[in-house]
Amino acid sequence: MKFEVTILGCSSATPVFNRNPTAQLLNCNEKPYLIDCGEGTQQQLIKFNLKAAKIDHIFISHLHGDHYFGLIGLLSSLHLNGRIKPIHIYGPEPIKEILEMQFKYSDTTLKYELIYHFTDCNASKIILENNDLVVETIVLNHRIPCTGFKFTEKKRLRKLLNSKLEEDQIPVEYFPLLKRGVDLTLPNGNVLLNADYTTDSAVPKSYAYCSDTLYDERYFDKIKNCDTLYHEATFLHDMLDRANETHHTTALQAAQIASQVGAKKLIIGHYSSRYKTLIELLEEAKTVFENTQLAIEGNTYQI
Repeated sequence: MKFEVTILGCSSATPVFNRNPTAQLLNCNEKPYLIDCGEGTQQQLIKFNLKAAKIDHIFISHLHGDHYFGLIGLLSSLHLNGRIKPIHIYGPEPIKEILEMQFKYSDTTLKYELIYHFTDCNASKIILENNDLVVETIVLNHRIPCTGFKFTEKKRLRKLLNSKLEEDQIPVEYFPLLKRGVDLTLPNGNVLLNADYTTDSAVPKSYAYCSDTLYDERYFDKIKNCDTLYHEATFLHDMLDRANETHHTTALQAAQIASQVGAKKLIIGHYSSRYKTLIELLEEAKTVFENTQLAIEGNTYQI
């Protein structure tokens, strides 16, 4: 099963050449989930040949423009292209008022429904659960209410050993129960042990997305032992005072967090426009957490 994330935008408050504001597309079992929607997101989807029409769920971490200014354009284009299937939007409650005002003054009535799920910026909660994954909020510490999101795969059914099933001529009608881990007693008294005909599926993986936040140990438990951690790293550590003033994190701090929570891999992003090249941010993080990668637009990272 695919579980991967493609970076659409990796810049912070202002875009720079070749770096757009924050947006990511998570692919779980061939279903796309849009995480934040900075200015230019729909152009990035087109550029990287990703189908906006397949997106049913959009997660907005907070209401600073670099995380949602692309949303009205994306939703409008889907309307113009004839979408009729609803879209679920997860984010702070005022996002509804903002979007409705935009559509009111452009005299736009969408052909599809927007279903809102308002996030609680004071408590972590499960906001989506389906057959593929569970999505929980991560309460972050930013200048305005802000949540990250943790995406955790659902445990898959056991895998059938087809050659063994064929060899023993096991009827197909028993396959669903075997996949669910059941031992079966046949009408003739023979016992089919699940372990003889299946193997366990992979251990579920998790992706934690921490958008904008101060270094704050209160959210560390929520991201503990995640397989891949995306964490903002707006500044180098020599700009710690500026990071604290703006409620952001340094590359060094992001690496310290990854190490402290036991993450397997760290992706850093949300770079300040002051940095024309990013190698210093990567090198700083790697002094603490070696398995660090830069969020680069167009790159896809396996969770």
